[in-house]
Amino acid sequence: MTNVDLSRFSGAGFDRGAGKFKEALWVLVRCLFFAPAWPWPARLRVFWLRRFGAKIGSGVVIRSRVNVHFPWRLEVGDHVWIGEECWLLNLAPITIESNVCLSQRTFLCTGNHDYTSPNFDLRVQPILVQNGAWVGAASFVGPGVTIGLHAVLTAGSVATQSLLPQKIYRGNPAGVIKDRRLTSPEISKG
Repeated sequence: MTNVDLSRFSGAGFDRGAGKFKEALWVLVRCLFFAPAWPWPARLRVFWLRRFGAKIGSGVVIRSRVNVHFPWRLEVGDHVWIGEECWLLNLAPITIESNVCLSQRTFLCTGNHDYTSPNFDLRVQPILVQNGAWVGAASFVGPGVTIGLHAVLTAGSVATQSLLPQKIYRGNPAGVIKDRRLTSPEISKG
């Protein structure tokens, strides 16, 4: 029988996407402007993400205590809301299209380990959150998952497989509970 031996883990083949100086500088900026509960303006956080290589659209709101691991592997569309304490562990690219809401404490995780490997080798896959999707508070989205167009992952749910467009998912593992039907807003006649 072969045993897991974590002392043999290397991660040598993993490309961090930036040099050590840039990564260290990012950690400093993250500690100053992202990690504290201080309500820095969202535009300041957007500024810093762009300076470190993230592609960020207009009208993006990023709340306090958001953890972005590698900004150079992040792409965000227009009018996206990223709530307090969201964690984007983007060892592989994370793409968040437009009009997406990531509620508080959402965890998008692009990395995992090969449980069949005695070395516990690292495996990474990108995450895509398509237009109009909503990922509810305290939800987990795993490596390689696509959250489909206008799909909803309800609070506290776990997505380890891709979610179909215009469906509402709940649970661990997340399963379809019903279709998402968007209705036209009423126009008030003042």
